[in-house]
Order: sequence, then C-alpha cells, then structure tokens
Amino acid sequence: MNVWVSTSTLDEIADALRNAPDAVLLTHEKPDGDALGSTLALARALTRLGADATPVYSGAWSARFDPIVGATPVLRLGETPDLSALPDDPAVIVIADTGAWSQLTTVRPWLEPRVERAVVLDHHLHGDPGVAPRRHIDTGDAAVCQSVALLCRRLLCVDRIDELPASIAEPLYLGLATDTGWFRHSNVSPEALRLAADLLDAGADHARLYRLIEQSESPCRLRLIGRALASMALIAGGAGAVITLSLEDVKACGASGDDTGGLADMPLAIGSVRASATITEIGARRAKVSLRSKSADGDEPAVDVNRVARALGGGGHAQAAGARLDLPLDEARARVIDALEAALQ
Repeated sequence: MNVWVSTSTLDEIADALRNAPDAVLLTHEKPDGDALGSTLALARALTRLGADATPVYSGAWSARFDPIVGATPVLRLGETPDLSALPDDPAVIVIADTGAWSQLTTVRPWLEPRVERAVVLDHHLHGDPGVAPRRHIDTGDAAVCQSVALLCRRLLCVDRIDELPASIAEPLYLGLATDTGWFRHSNVSPEALRLAADLLDAGADHARLYRLIEQSESPCRLRLIGRALASMALIAGGAGAVITLSLEDVKACGASGDDTGGLADMPLAIGSVRASATITEIGARRAKVSLRSKSADGDEPAVDVNRVARALGGGGHAQAAGARLDLPLDEARARVIDALEAALQ
C-alpha cells in the first residue's frame, strides 16, 4: 500500500496559507533550482498577502543563486546551524520538493515538534508521511514548481499563470527548467511546456536564468569534470557507467562541494549507456550517490533508478534518484555497482 499520497488539495492548502500571518518554508538540503524556485516563489506570493514568509536553506549553497534571491529575505543555515535562528512559533510550515526525513536532517530537531503545522508540496515517488499531515503530491509533475505555480495563482487570485508577477514567475521558471535539464529530459510534458510558455509571458527571462545557472562555471569546475570523466568505468557490457569522485579529487582541482553537482547525466551521452551513477565522497565514511537513466527505447524499457536508490536507502524519480551511504568510498562504489548491475540485467 502506497502511503505517500495527497491528503489535501491545492485549494485547501491555499486557504490555510492565505489566513496565515507567518510561514517558514523548508526544502531539502543543498537546494537545487526546483527547491529554490518553489520556496522563493511561494515566499514572494505570501509576502504580497501581508504574511511574514521566511525561506530556509540548509547545506551547501550555490552562489549562482544569489542574483535570483536578490533582496528577498532568506535564512541560510551554515555548516554549524543555529536552529534558534528559526521562528519559534510559525503559523504554518511549508516543505517543498521533498517529504523525506533523510533530506531534512539539519532542521529535523526543529521541525519534529511542529509537524502538525507542516504542509508538504512534492513530486517525488516516496516520502515519510510523518513529516507532515497535509500533503499535495503530484508525481506526474516534472518539477514541484508546477504545483507551486498553481498554488501561487490561487493565492493571488489571478485567472491565468501569465498574470503572475514577474518576480514570482522567474523562480518558478528556474525550477521547471532545471528539473527538466532545460527541457531535455524525459519528464518534459505538454503541461510543463505550456507552463513554461505562460511563465515567459509573465516576465521570466530565460536567457538571464540560463546564463546564471549554466554559463557561470569556474575553471575549477571544468577541471573537476575532466577528473570525473577520467574516473568513468563502464559496467554490464557498457549498459551502465559509474563515476567516482573523492574528496582528494575535489581538493586537487581547487573545487568545492557545489562543483560536484550535475555530473550524473554526462555518461548518458554514450550510446550504449542506459543508466549511470556518480558516487561522490562527502566524508570519511560517507558518500553521495546520484543515479540517472535514459527513457525507454522501443521494446527496451527505461531503467528504474528509483528502485536502485531505494535499495541503497534513498529514493527519487524513476529516471533520476539518489542516496547517501555511510560507507568508505570504495565500499560505496562496490555496493552501487552491484545494485546498478542487477537493475541492468
């Protein structure tokens, strides 16, 4: 029985938020474009209604997001987070782009006593129901920004998405564009493209966002990409590819943790590769695993990397998932290869 299902409609969530004097907006650690875009857009919509809305971000932060955040007040929790900086008694807590305790470890001590006030907005296949009693989950969304766009339209009482303020349309477009790989991935749908067009009509600047996110790399990042590709090993007769990056690799390139993102898609450029894994060392006995797969090709089905991730203690989408392993890098690599080879059989 699937317990990760919606318990509230967007109309019901809009009613709850519309009457809230203040709100805290949370998302998964090391926020990506969809996490940032959904929380930032919703915070700006709530602020227009007179609420005190505070987006909170944990884990590594990408400086390329700074121009997108602009003057919107946000709370960034550092390496040694001070949870006392969070409001003690918010009327409502919105958790966007995740519903898994494993992705909320930093804020969990603060959140657990307040879960009855929490609302989850998500599009992933799995989560922990105990995170929030009120949930809106649409696994058909390419990005959670799709549901958040509809929620913002309800909150601001506009008839169409293209009537949203540009300051709200821009982060929504960011989330939609980045979670679809700038409209290259298999999760692109007619609904996603129609929403993108409406957000552009509302004032989102595609060229600016693409430049900020995709054309702001450092030389260190490119050196790290070279080292990552040099580590690539083909498995399962060339149907799978595995990249491994150690802390020493990151250090040798003068890179940072932020520079390790977005590598998992690269091996899919190889014709024979159906699924890939990138294993990044993030501690002495801790590794992050990112899994990707191609869409179905004729009679050859897509590899469900969510199942691979679930076997490793993680989760995500059918073609984009991840996990964290409390293992040394070599052991993590061996375990991931075994799981990926089993999925490719």
